[in-house]
Amino acid sequence: MVKSVSNITPFTLLDYPNKTACILWYAGCNMRCLYCYNPEIVFGKGKFSFPEMISFLESRKGLLDAVVFSGGECLLHKDIVEQIQTVKTMGFLVKVDTNGSKPEVLKTLIEQDLLNYVALDFKSNRESFSTITQSDLFDQFEKSLQLLLNANIPFEVRTTYHSELLAKEELHDMIDYLKYNEYTGTYYIQHFRNNVETIGQLPDSRNRLEHQLPENPNLKIMFR
Repeated sequence: MVKSVSNITPFTLLDYPNKTACILWYAGCNMRCLYCYNPEIVFGKGKFSFPEMISFLESRKGLLDAVVFSGGECLLHKDIVEQIQTVKTMGFLVKVDTNGSKPEVLKTLIEQDLLNYVALDFKSNRESFSTITQSDLFDQFEKSLQLLLNANIPFEVRTTYHSELLAKEELHDMIDYLKYNEYTGTYYIQHFRNNVETIGQLPDSRNRLEHQLPENPNLKIMFR
Protein backbone atom coordinates (compact mmCIF):
# COMPACT_ATOMS: atom_id res chain seq x y z
CA MET A 1 0.00 0.00 0.00
CA VAL A 2 1.32 3.45 -0.95
CA LYS A 3 2.50 5.53 1.98
CA SER A 4 2.54 9.12 0.83
CA VAL A 5 2.44 11.06 4.10
CA SER A 6 5.72 11.60 5.90
CA ASN A 7 4.33 12.98 9.13
CA ILE A 8 1.21 14.31 10.83
CA THR A 9 0.95 17.36 13.05
CA PRO A 10 -2.13 16.43 15.09
CA PHE A 11 -3.06 19.95 16.21
CA THR A 12 -2.24 23.51 15.19
CA LEU A 13 -3.79 26.93 15.69
CA LEU A 14 -1.28 28.64 13.38
CA ASP A 15 -1.71 27.08 9.95
CA TYR A 16 -5.35 27.75 9.14
CA PRO A 17 -6.58 31.26 10.01
CA ASN A 18 -8.88 31.17 13.03
CA LYS A 19 -9.44 27.41 12.84
CA THR A 20 -8.20 24.33 14.66
CA ALA A 21 -6.42 22.04 12.24
CA CYS A 22 -4.02 19.18 11.70
CA ILE A 23 -1.32 19.01 9.03
CA LEU A 24 -0.62 16.12 6.69
CA TRP A 25 2.99 16.42 5.48
CA TYR A 26 3.29 14.74 2.08
CA ALA A 27 6.70 13.36 1.16
CA GLY A 28 8.54 14.49 -1.95
CA CYS A 29 8.91 17.76 -3.81
CA ASN A 30 9.76 18.94 -7.33
CA MET A 31 11.80 21.88 -6.00
CA ARG A 32 14.99 21.94 -3.98
CA CYS A 33 14.74 25.32 -2.30
CA LEU A 34 18.06 26.11 -0.65
CA TYR A 35 16.39 27.43 2.52
CA CYS A 36 13.96 24.51 2.88
CA TYR A 37 13.48 23.45 6.52
CA ASN A 38 12.11 20.02 5.63
CA PRO A 39 14.84 18.03 3.85
CA GLU A 40 13.64 14.86 5.56
CA ILE A 41 10.22 15.35 3.94
CA VAL A 42 11.56 16.44 0.54
CA PHE A 43 14.03 13.55 0.24
CA GLY A 44 12.37 10.99 2.49
CA LYS A 45 9.62 8.46 1.95
CA GLY A 46 6.12 8.43 3.35
CA LYS A 47 5.34 6.62 6.58
CA PHE A 48 1.53 6.67 6.60
CA SER A 49 -0.98 5.30 4.10
CA PHE A 50 -4.20 7.09 3.26
CA PRO A 51 -6.39 4.61 5.23
CA GLU A 52 -4.19 5.33 8.27
CA MET A 53 -4.78 9.05 7.77
CA ILE A 54 -8.52 8.52 7.55
CA SER A 55 -8.47 6.47 10.74
CA PHE A 56 -6.68 9.34 12.47
CA LEU A 57 -9.14 11.91 11.10
CA GLU A 58 -12.14 9.85 12.17
CA SER A 59 -10.87 10.19 15.73
CA ARG A 60 -10.66 14.00 15.29
CA LYS A 61 -14.20 14.63 14.09
CA GLY A 62 -15.73 17.34 16.22
CA LEU A 63 -12.33 18.31 17.58
CA LEU A 64 -10.73 19.83 14.46
CA ASP A 65 -12.19 22.26 11.97
CA ALA A 66 -9.74 21.74 9.14
CA VAL A 67 -7.10 19.58 7.51
CA VAL A 68 -4.00 21.17 5.97
CA PHE A 69 -2.41 19.32 3.05
CA SER A 70 1.24 20.32 2.99
CA GLY A 71 4.69 18.95 2.16
CA GLY A 72 7.02 18.79 0.31
CA GLU A 73 4.51 19.37 -2.46
CA CYS A 74 1.25 17.60 -1.78
CA LEU A 75 -0.21 18.22 -5.25
CA LEU A 76 2.42 15.95 -6.83
CA HIS A 77 0.68 12.83 -5.55
CA LYS A 78 -1.45 11.10 -8.15
CA ASP A 79 -4.39 10.38 -5.81
CA ILE A 80 -4.41 13.77 -4.08
CA VAL A 81 -7.71 14.95 -5.62
CA GLU A 82 -9.52 11.83 -4.47
CA GLN A 83 -7.88 12.05 -1.04
CA ILE A 84 -8.89 15.68 -0.58
CA GLN A 85 -12.40 14.82 -1.75
CA THR A 86 -12.63 12.09 0.89
CA VAL A 87 -11.47 14.44 3.66
CA LYS A 88 -13.89 17.11 2.48
CA THR A 89 -16.83 14.70 2.61
CA MET A 90 -15.90 13.91 6.21
CA GLY A 91 -16.89 17.48 7.07
CA PHE A 92 -13.47 19.09 7.39
CA LEU A 93 -12.41 22.36 5.83
CA VAL A 94 -9.47 21.86 3.48
CA LYS A 95 -6.38 24.05 3.14
CA VAL A 96 -3.61 23.33 0.65
CA ASP A 97 -0.03 24.60 0.94
CA THR A 98 1.55 24.61 -2.52
CA ASN A 99 4.53 25.89 -4.44
CA GLY A 100 2.24 26.45 -7.41
CA SER A 101 3.98 23.96 -9.67
CA LYS A 102 0.86 21.88 -10.46
CA PRO A 103 -1.70 24.35 -11.82
CA GLU A 104 -3.64 21.61 -13.60
CA VAL A 105 -4.27 19.83 -10.27
CA LEU A 106 -5.12 23.12 -8.58
CA LYS A 107 -7.60 23.84 -11.39
CA THR A 108 -9.33 20.49 -10.83
CA LEU A 109 -9.59 21.12 -7.09
CA ILE A 110 -11.07 24.56 -7.71
CA GLU A 111 -13.55 23.28 -10.29
CA GLN A 112 -14.70 20.52 -7.94
CA ASP A 113 -15.13 23.02 -5.09
CA LEU A 114 -12.78 21.09 -2.80
CA LEU A 115 -10.72 23.96 -1.38
CA ASN A 116 -11.50 26.37 1.43
CA TYR A 117 -8.12 28.09 1.69
CA VAL A 118 -4.78 28.04 -0.17
CA ALA A 119 -1.30 29.22 0.79
CA LEU A 120 0.79 29.87 -2.33
CA ASP A 121 4.57 30.10 -2.05
CA PHE A 122 6.09 32.97 -4.03
CA LYS A 123 9.70 31.80 -4.03
CA SER A 124 11.27 34.71 -5.91
CA ASN A 125 11.02 36.77 -9.06
CA ARG A 126 11.62 35.04 -12.37
CA GLU A 127 15.30 36.01 -12.51
CA SER A 128 16.25 34.27 -9.24
CA PHE A 129 13.74 31.44 -9.36
CA SER A 130 15.95 28.71 -10.81
CA THR A 131 18.81 29.53 -8.44
CA ILE A 132 16.66 29.46 -5.30
CA THR A 133 14.39 26.53 -6.18
CA GLN A 134 16.72 24.51 -8.41
CA SER A 135 13.80 24.21 -10.85
CA ASP A 136 12.35 25.90 -13.94
CA LEU A 137 8.77 26.07 -12.70
CA PHE A 138 8.09 29.82 -12.59
CA ASP A 139 5.58 29.65 -15.47
CA GLN A 140 3.58 27.06 -13.53
CA PHE A 141 3.62 29.29 -10.45
CA GLU A 142 2.24 32.14 -12.56
CA LYS A 143 -0.58 29.92 -13.84
CA SER A 144 -1.46 28.90 -10.28
CA LEU A 145 -1.51 32.52 -9.13
CA GLN A 146 -3.84 33.47 -11.97
CA LEU A 147 -6.14 30.55 -11.16
CA LEU A 148 -6.41 31.71 -7.56
CA LEU A 149 -6.87 35.36 -8.52
CA ASN A 150 -9.84 34.33 -10.64
CA ALA A 151 -11.34 31.86 -8.17
CA ASN A 152 -13.64 32.66 -5.27
CA ILE A 153 -11.36 31.06 -2.67
CA PRO A 154 -9.53 32.81 0.18
CA PHE A 155 -5.79 32.50 -0.35
CA GLU A 156 -2.54 34.00 0.83
CA VAL A 157 0.79 34.54 -0.87
CA ARG A 158 3.94 34.02 1.17
CA THR A 159 7.69 34.31 0.71
CA THR A 160 10.55 33.02 2.85
CA TYR A 161 13.24 35.70 3.05
CA HIS A 162 16.93 34.89 3.43
CA SER A 163 19.27 37.86 3.11
CA GLU A 164 21.81 35.89 1.06
CA LEU A 165 19.23 34.68 -1.47
CA LEU A 166 16.88 37.62 -1.99
CA ALA A 167 17.98 41.24 -2.20
CA LYS A 168 15.62 43.90 -0.90
CA GLU A 169 15.33 45.19 -4.46
CA GLU A 170 14.06 41.79 -5.56
CA LEU A 171 11.41 41.86 -2.84
CA HIS A 172 10.37 45.28 -4.11
CA ASP A 173 10.00 43.72 -7.58
CA MET A 174 7.91 40.89 -6.12
CA ILE A 175 5.65 43.36 -4.33
CA ASP A 176 5.22 45.30 -7.57
CA TYR A 177 4.46 42.05 -9.37
CA LEU A 178 1.65 41.22 -6.95
CA LYS A 179 0.24 44.74 -7.23
CA TYR A 180 0.41 44.57 -11.04
CA ASN A 181 -1.55 41.31 -10.92
CA GLU A 182 -4.11 42.97 -8.61
CA TYR A 183 -3.53 40.69 -5.65
CA THR A 184 -5.43 42.30 -2.77
CA GLY A 185 -4.83 39.78 0.01
CA THR A 186 -2.09 39.78 2.62
CA TYR A 187 1.48 39.17 1.51
CA TYR A 188 3.31 37.25 4.24
CA ILE A 189 7.08 37.56 4.42
CA GLN A 190 8.55 34.83 6.59
CA HIS A 191 12.00 35.49 8.01
CA PHE A 192 14.36 32.56 7.68
CA ARG A 193 15.10 30.88 11.00
CA ASN A 194 18.83 30.49 11.49
CA ASN A 195 20.43 27.39 13.01
CA VAL A 196 18.17 24.81 11.39
CA GLU A 197 19.01 22.06 8.91
CA THR A 198 18.30 23.09 5.32
CA ILE A 199 18.79 21.64 1.85
CA GLY A 200 21.44 24.21 0.97
CA GLN A 201 24.46 25.08 3.09
CA LEU A 202 23.56 28.67 3.88
CA PRO A 203 25.15 31.33 6.07
CA ASP A 204 22.95 33.05 8.63
CA SER A 205 20.31 35.40 7.32
CA ARG A 206 21.22 38.82 8.69
CA ASN A 207 18.67 41.43 7.75
CA ARG A 208 15.20 41.89 9.13
CA LEU A 209 12.90 43.85 6.89
CA GLU A 210 10.11 45.24 9.04
CA HIS A 211 11.20 48.85 8.57
CA GLN A 212 13.00 48.54 5.25
CA LEU A 213 10.18 48.04 2.76
CA PRO A 214 8.11 50.89 1.33
CA GLU A 215 4.52 51.46 2.34
CA ASN A 216 2.09 49.87 -0.10
CA PRO A 217 -1.46 51.10 0.45
CA ASN A 218 -2.90 48.54 -2.00
CA LEU A 219 -1.09 45.54 -0.49
CA LYS A 220 -0.98 44.52 3.14
CA ILE A 221 2.41 43.09 4.11
CA MET A 222 2.83 41.08 7.31
CA PHE A 223 6.02 39.61 8.73
CA ARG A 224 6.30 36.22 10.39
